[in-house]
Amino acid sequence: MAFLLTPLAAPAGVIVHPDVEGRSISTANLRNIYTLRQTLWPNRQPIVIFVLPDDHPEHVAFAKEKLGLYPYRLRQTWDRMSFSGMASAPIEIKDENEMRARVRATPGAIGYTSKDTVYDGIKILRLE
Repeated sequence: MAFLLTPLAAPAGVIVHPDVEGRSISTANLRNIYTLRQTLWPNRQPIVIFVLPDDHPEHVAFAKEKLGLYPYRLRQTWDRMSFSGMASAPIEIKDENEMRARVRATPGAIGYTSKDTVYDGIKILRLE
């Protein structure tokens, strides 16, 4: 009997706009950001969240490995918070190239990539 296995994407790297202060972020703070509980950086700058589609392998890996949540639970949280007017849902983009471009161009932005690779104009945050 043969099984087909779909590998998960590599663990994601957390990327931010270069103006975001700090070099690291705690797992709790990252989860608070992505569950829309934290909407401002410590310097009071608004956080702009970029995500890949719910079924994208990199999004699935990020949600499970970095946030400890299933993507459908994240979506439920985003829908509940945005429908109630308490927060704006993250901005969904199509692929990792667009993720890097949008994070680079948007002050206060946070996103993720498939690996911790250095890109011009983007800062990588170490996860504590």
